[in-house]
Amino acid sequence: MDLKCRICLSLWPWVLGLTLNFTIVLPIANFNFCHNNIIDHFYCELFPLQKLSCSDTSFVELEVFLFSLPMFICPCGFIVGTYVYIFLTIVRIPTTTGKQKALSTCSSHLIVVGTFYGTLTAKYMIPSKGHTLLINKIVSLLHTVFTPLFNPIIYSLRNQDIKSALKKVSCKK
Repeated sequence: MDLKCRICLSLWPWVLGLTLNFTIVLPIANFNFCHNNIIDHFYCELFPLQKLSCSDTSFVELEVFLFSLPMFICPCGFIVGTYVYIFLTIVRIPTTTGKQKALSTCSSHLIVVGTFYGTLTAKYMIPSKGHTLLINKIVSLLHTVFTPLFNPIIYSLRNQDIKSALKKVSCKK
């Protein structure tokens, strides 16, 4: 991988991320807020801001949905394509032990990716009219706390030492 490729791979996510966020933040900055200014959420998030606004927020909601599509479909398509290739390779492994080992390696990643993209889909791809503030808080908590917190735990369950330590602890009870 040459320097030009590395620079492009580093620069494009930054440029796209800043550009897409900027195009969403500008209309949000023009919202009118005529109610209380207390955001009932863990952090300043789009959905509670839409609830507080007395402006028409349908344009921002459509914009978020349309921008979310490629940011969701491209990585998910790449991940699904990669796993199809991996599973086709696993099927060709001659031993059952080899297949089990390969599948256990993949399963950890699939759990983390499924949790991450599942909460993102619920948060940004489903129209906010179907959300309550409580559901939005729970999904936000899952996305911002659950995935990073359980990521090391899920990956470490593949480690035999940790499995045996968990068995010892659970057998003592």
